[in-house]
Amino acid sequence: MTEEAIDVVVVGSCMTDLVSQAPRLPRAGETIHGHKFFIGFGGKGANQCIQAARLGVKTAMVCKVGKDFFGDNYIQNFKDNGVYTDFVGQTSDAATGAASITVNDAGENAIVIVAGANMLLGREELQKALPAISHAKVLVCQLEISPQMSLQALRMARNSRVKTIFNPAPAIPDLDPDFYKVSDVFCCNESEAELLTGSSVTNVEEAHRAGQELLKRGCGSVIITLGPQGSVVLKAQESTSKHIPVTAVTAVDTTQRTGRRTERRSRRGGRSQPARASQLIHGCWRQLYWSAGILYG
Repeated sequence: MTEEAIDVVVVGSCMTDLVSQAPRLPRAGETIHGHKFFIGFGGKGANQCIQAARLGVKTAMVCKVGKDFFGDNYIQNFKDNGVYTDFVGQTSDAATGAASITVNDAGENAIVIVAGANMLLGREELQKALPAISHAKVLVCQLEISPQMSLQALRMARNSRVKTIFNPAPAIPDLDPDFYKVSDVFCCNESEAELLTGSSVTNVEEAHRAGQELLKRGCGSVIITLGPQGSVVLKAQESTSKHIPVTAVTAVDTTQRTGRRTERRSRRGGRSQPARASQLIHGCWRQLYWSAGILYG
């Protein structure tokens, strides 16, 4: 794949998910028996990258993993999903990022993240990826790597007139104001919108007000996701917001990994609950890439 052929560049995180399923979440100091354990591929950046690749767009990942078993497996998983991996670096100075996840029977989870190699992604790696970023149609960033590296990547894209999508997750209260100004699409969930605006966001009307506040800070458009209530979309040049409802599903695992195991589960039973949840996420990313002009069907 040539740099000119890349549609979407994702700068972000890779996390190996160590997932335990149990009837309930343990209390502090408590040991309980679970009924299933597996290892998956996670990380907000990597999830978004593979979703884009599965939509059929040509996608590259800019990230850093450890020189370890998990890092090698992650690179292979990218290749298996058709992701361009020339900008996936490996380091001996830290382990591949990992997330220890416990999921209860209601689909709720408790997660401990060790960022590891993700925090070592630096300016040198971004500079190496600059030709790909500057020729892409969309750049996607989040906050599971150093915030300054995400901001630098967004600035590089804007300087090349590349459309930017920023997912401020996990949200930080003192977010650099420049993040708003370099985001063509600012996409957050209700809890992130609450933290960033200081206002309650529990319904469509409150999401509309929070979105207006985010627009005032310089975003080109704002998407606030509301779980079972769908999402609210606002654009700087329009006075009204748009509410996009979703089909209700029963949550099985809200971490929504994008590794090979998830794919096998979806294929096994036709329209299983994980498969339907994946389709909803799939549809959300289709809307984003339609707005960028890289999907037409």
